[in-house]
Amino acid sequence: MKFRFHPKLLDTLPAYDRGQFLQDASSGATVGVLALPLAMAFAIASGLSPTAGIWTAIVAGFLISLLGGSRVQIGGPTGAFIPIIYGIVADYGVQNLLVATMLAGLMLIAMGAFRLGSMIRFIPISVVIGFTNGIAVVIFLSQVKDFLGLSIDALPGDFFGKLKSLAAHLHTLHWPTLLLSVASLTVLLGWNRLANRHLWMRRLPGPLGVLVVATAANALFSLPVETIGSRFGGIPQELPSIGLPELTLSDLGKLIAPALTIAMLGAIESLLSARVADNRIDDRHDPNQELLAQGIANLAAPLFGGFAATGAIARTATNIRSGGRTPVAGVVHALVLLAIVLLLAPLARHIPLATLSAIVVVVSINMGEWHAFAPKEILRYSSQYRTILLGVFLITVVFDLTLAVEIGMVLASLFFIYRMSDLTRIERIPLEDYYGVEALSRADGSHRIQAYKIYGSLFFGAANKLETLLLAEDGRPDVVILDLDKVINIDTTGLDILQTLHRNLLKRGAALILCDLNTQPGSLIRRSGFMEQLGADRIAGNITEALMRAQQIRPA
Repeated sequence: MKFRFHPKLLDTLPAYDRGQFLQDASSGATVGVLALPLAMAFAIASGLSPTAGIWTAIVAGFLISLLGGSRVQIGGPTGAFIPIIYGIVADYGVQNLLVATMLAGLMLIAMGAFRLGSMIRFIPISVVIGFTNGIAVVIFLSQVKDFLGLSIDALPGDFFGKLKSLAAHLHTLHWPTLLLSVASLTVLLGWNRLANRHLWMRRLPGPLGVLVVATAANALFSLPVETIGSRFGGIPQELPSIGLPELTLSDLGKLIAPALTIAMLGAIESLLSARVADNRIDDRHDPNQELLAQGIANLAAPLFGGFAATGAIARTATNIRSGGRTPVAGVVHALVLLAIVLLLAPLARHIPLATLSAIVVVVSINMGEWHAFAPKEILRYSSQYRTILLGVFLITVVFDLTLAVEIGMVLASLFFIYRMSDLTRIERIPLEDYYGVEALSRADGSHRIQAYKIYGSLFFGAANKLETLLLAEDGRPDVVILDLDKVINIDTTGLDILQTLHRNLLKRGAALILCDLNTQPGSLIRRSGFMEQLGADRIAGNITEALMRAQQIRPA
């Protein structure tokens, strides 16, 4: 298919009117204020400054909405990236994170240009749930330090190192920080219930409401807790300087794997978010255009000091609930964030890190599909599903997301091959139903003609199913007929099996006849030249015709 660059925005403009703009503007403003605490919290949890998160949300959010393939997708930093970004920063540094993000952007652009968007959907749901829940656990662990106020300079990137460091510093627990964290978490978890009683709360996102109250309390009473001002010096009230990150060729090779991780996770999360959004607004996104926009956004954000971004499911859902129905809402969301930075940045120095930590903890709780791990639920499915789900989850938590997805895909592929081979079967056709025994047998009573019906797919995973035919131990017939009416697919290994069977039969003067070829098997047999090797008279339309031709064949 031809390369096509067609943002969804172009489809919405012809019928766009003032009423829709007011809806989009209102929704964009709501999502913009919700995105502010999330952007800062995700950046801090990733080992970066809150400024990096805000400019990621502004730049990437603007470009994803402007150029994307979804009407309502909201882009920006997300919780799923926290363990990935934190690990890259710990291992390679911030500058190399920016380079890896830009490389990921190029990969996403290539994926969109080569129309690979639909292939992302081939990832099994067991893999998706496994690594999503695994990421949630990793995010939760990363917040224990700030949630408890522990005196740790920097948490190690690996799982066991985190546990060891947290346990070793548990005696440094800071009670004022813990009390503020618990209070913030309690209000966040009960916000929706409180909103049902107080109408004004329904229009205010929970994270923003808690952030405003905690910030105001800290500004008025100078709470003895760490803040954005005390750790980062606040947020600059100005546009960032634009520039390319520093790059050395020696580091470039090391960043390919991290960049691929960012690209794959970004593609999966953005297209999953777009697909969920489609179900809510009765629309269909363009997955390849969405990947192109995601790529451009990740290529541009590091120029402003930002990092990896993707489609955000929670913010996209908020956009839909608030009435946003075109990409204009996402553009407004980015402009609202920009206005907040330019006008209200000095107030950010009073934001307590404990409250931001509580916000991320709630995100980690909400992002996991914990019901999938309930014994009653997990026992409903096959052992293969459970192996993949639990394996990906544990490897994500203990080792690495990339390794988890790779092993999960390998396991899923192996189980699929096993299942497909199990569905492939070969059955003897009782030829007595077509002709008398005398016409089919030799004088000693052995079968002169044998026929088999093959079901399923004749591929490399089912090669062993033809072993009995290849050995030809069952009476050594003069003619073997294979009815391929129920064969949906033959790969090159399956073709090689047929060719080997043909050669073995020829060596002892016997013949092979194929009948009832479907489209794909027939096409491969013709293109490979195997049909010429067999001879046109050895390809029959049905079993009756094959038997008539077999009757005319005498042993050499």
